[in-house]
Amino acid sequence: MNSRSALALVAVLALACGRNEEPAGARPAKLVTAEPPPEARTPPAKPPAASSAGVAPPATEKPRCVVQSSPTAAPRAEPARFCPADPTGNLDLRRGHVAFVDAPGAPRVEVELADRPDSRERGLMYRTGMPDQAGMLFSWPEEQPRSFWMHNTCIPLDMLFIDARGFIVGILEQVPVMNDASRSIPCPAAHVLELNAGWTRSHGVTAGQRIRIES
Repeated sequence: MNSRSALALVAVLALACGRNEEPAGARPAKLVTAEPPPEARTPPAKPPAASSAGVAPPATEKPRCVVQSSPTAAPRAEPARFCPADPTGNLDLRRGHVAFVDAPGAPRVEVELADRPDSRERGLMYRTGMPDQAGMLFSWPEEQPRSFWMHNTCIPLDMLFIDARGFIVGILEQVPVMNDASRSIPCPAAHVLELNAGWTRSHGVTAGQRIRIES
């Protein structure tokens, strides 16, 4: 092999070893969501998490970023006709409560607390039902836009994206089951609350309202 051929082979090997792209299909396509107005997208200062104090923000405060709820109800999503078998069984998670202090009657739900990587990854997969006044609360120590999917999730859900101060910054309603599309709200969130599909609208819960996390 002459020196020119050897140099060409080295260059090809270097390019191959430097690839960092994901295999096709490893990450679902992102769902395009409506952008809030520029003033709503101002990066917020990092406040203490709502769960640390267990209180809702004062009524005089306003969310820094919010995607308003639609006045029209989303089409009803149906449970999966077939749910994959659970390979391991549900994780034993700590429980707490979420109170919707601005909604009519201030309803309250009991939540499983998914605040570790393993519990956040598993979520509500393989469940075939959930009590009406129950949900799962995903939490992180910092705010940033969050993306969720419905991989192996057999019950339709409402997804509430909540900032660190306790404001609901956006709601995805009637999210369909067994769906690998990535779903998000373009506002930073420190929590995502999953409830049975239709729960938020039936209880008057909308984006911009405050919640209180009691853990």
